[in-house]
Amino acid sequence: MVEQRYEVSPGDWDQGGATIRSKGVNFCVFTRYAERVELLLFESADSKSPFQTVFLDPRINRTFFFWHVLVKGLPVGTYYCWRADGPSDTKESGCRYDRDKVLIDPWATTVDDRLWDRGVACGPGDNIAASMRSQVVVDDYDWEGDEPRYVPLHDAVIYELHVGGFSRHSSSGALHPGTFEAIVEKIPYLRDLGITHVELMPVMAFDVQDVPPKTAALGLENYWGYSTHSFYAPHPGYSVNPQQARNEFRDMVKALHQEGIGVILDVVFNHTAEGGPDGPTISFKGLGNEIFYHLDPTDRRRYRDYTGCGNTVNCNHPMVTRFLIDCLQYWVQAMHVDGFRFDLASALARGEDGNPQYHAPFLWSTELSPVLGRAHIIAEAWDAAGLYQVGDFPGFRWAEWNGRYRDVIRGFVRGDKGLVAEVATRVAGSSDLYAQRGRLPINGINFITCHDGFTLNDLVSYERKHNLANGEDNRDGHDHNLSANYGTEGDTDDPATLDLRHRQARNFIAVLMLSQGVPMLLAGDEVLRTQQGNNNCYCQNNELSWLDWTLTERNRDMLHFTGSMIGFRHRHPTLSRERFLTGEPAVDQGIPDIRWHGAELDEPGWDDADSQALAFTLAGTSQEEPMLHVMLNMGEVSRAFAVPELPGIGWRLAIDTAREPWIFDPSDEPVEVRERCQVLDRAVVVLEGRRL
Repeated sequence: MVEQRYEVSPGDWDQGGATIRSKGVNFCVFTRYAERVELLLFESADSKSPFQTVFLDPRINRTFFFWHVLVKGLPVGTYYCWRADGPSDTKESGCRYDRDKVLIDPWATTVDDRLWDRGVACGPGDNIAASMRSQVVVDDYDWEGDEPRYVPLHDAVIYELHVGGFSRHSSSGALHPGTFEAIVEKIPYLRDLGITHVELMPVMAFDVQDVPPKTAALGLENYWGYSTHSFYAPHPGYSVNPQQARNEFRDMVKALHQEGIGVILDVVFNHTAEGGPDGPTISFKGLGNEIFYHLDPTDRRRYRDYTGCGNTVNCNHPMVTRFLIDCLQYWVQAMHVDGFRFDLASALARGEDGNPQYHAPFLWSTELSPVLGRAHIIAEAWDAAGLYQVGDFPGFRWAEWNGRYRDVIRGFVRGDKGLVAEVATRVAGSSDLYAQRGRLPINGINFITCHDGFTLNDLVSYERKHNLANGEDNRDGHDHNLSANYGTEGDTDDPATLDLRHRQARNFIAVLMLSQGVPMLLAGDEVLRTQQGNNNCYCQNNELSWLDWTLTERNRDMLHFTGSMIGFRHRHPTLSRERFLTGEPAVDQGIPDIRWHGAELDEPGWDDADSQALAFTLAGTSQEEPMLHVMLNMGEVSRAFAVPELPGIGWRLAIDTAREPWIFDPSDEPVEVRERCQVLDRAVVVLEGRRL
């Protein structure tokens, strides 16, 4: 037994984690069935043994299911961990207490993983020399008046990026590549592109060692970060100084806010880095395995896996719900984030019995929390066990990644026939999914690509995935990509093929920015970043995944087009309406807010199985806003589209994805269009209607 250097007193149970009090530091942790709990105190993050072990007495250091102790005079910066011993009759109780395993604090706001060895934590025996450490930190950050932005999503253009990969390439020029600080350096790029919100792939501390054995044998790691172990702590690998990770994250948020850019976090509450029965014990398994995870009721040694990652968080258990809601509120109140995107969110709709619940406590607590009331909440409305809830996700305020939009637009632009009716529905904001329940266009997050799947460049360059580099024999990743290579699989120097691919990329960006709802871009698509056909780069922390900044020059035309399309959307509020289009006369316009056409006016061809053409006319939201006439020709032949003749309106060319300059600046000499407009094969053309 190590001689104690600091005096202790019973402490309080009112706040989980390490809380600084006037007389010292109060430590509190939840564990229901533990019989013995120890607090380990370390001098540094790489100390392999504690300088003091505090043994908690259940008679004075336990209140209900909380264990607590006050360590008097303990300095800020001290590192600490827990041990918990108790029953491990996993078949009956589901408990997995292990007195040999060192546990990090679930409420820790700063963690250090420099000693971490996942393999040691998976096996039997003591792992104190190879465990993570939690740290006592003081909250004295100066926000300089900053507040969460609370900008409505109907004006948003979201940009999904990986904090590490955005600046790790040698061409980035970042002083500290791969960090929160490097994001600050790149803010002018985001601002000039027209981005309103960044959606950061997981930044809560995650286990980089969580990959399959064959993948690990190749020297690969968990790059994406969908393997969280500490929900309150920023990932130390994204900081210049791990002890300052929390404040470096805040510096980034504050700097983004100063340029009018909101911050949305990709949250992984559906599973943790502890995996299944053979996974490591990090915290939750050793403190409350029986409540924190979905377990098989017939044999509680087995985990119910609705996520494809070995375990599923039992988020609708009262204690777990409280823990997770407190966590979200912490990121809003203490870290000033503006919203959250929830990975595999349908897993969060499953009750304690594993069945879907419409009134799932966690989901409704998130929606109704006053603290979260103005934060954006976005669901990936499906899980790995087949629960698909796009258009039917519980609640009213939740937005959803619109997977149906992605799929139909991919097929349509590729040239698939007979899709125009659904394309029209998706471009108009997917009212079939959201209107009936009183929801709005902002409930749909439209996207063509995201981190999971092909990049935009690869979507138009590959017909099948090429994932052998991941070490899983090309079995991982999606097979249903709705992609095309236009004659050659992968890289080519054929000018005609490259020209068509680039045109198709422009078509995707154009349709995305012309659609009602909330557009989301994948970082790097604006410069045609490639992953060489790998559609599952979760383990590729290398140049395959990183953004090559030389592309901003090599593909500057695509960068300019994307930024101009975003600017076009910002200039035309009719493209981001707060309410669904009705086809009825717009206020003060005297004409319908939308009219649908095919190549001929008012003949959209909803039932035409061979149709590859769609057009629509949008009224402005005011007398001052120009009308728009949009023509989409995804066939392989040029077509002459009829142009509406409206009293007092003159049409001028605004966008043509097939002919340079592709997009016209408002100050350019106008190209007037009358009666008919020739739209080349595989092209998007937009006309602006100006009052004469």
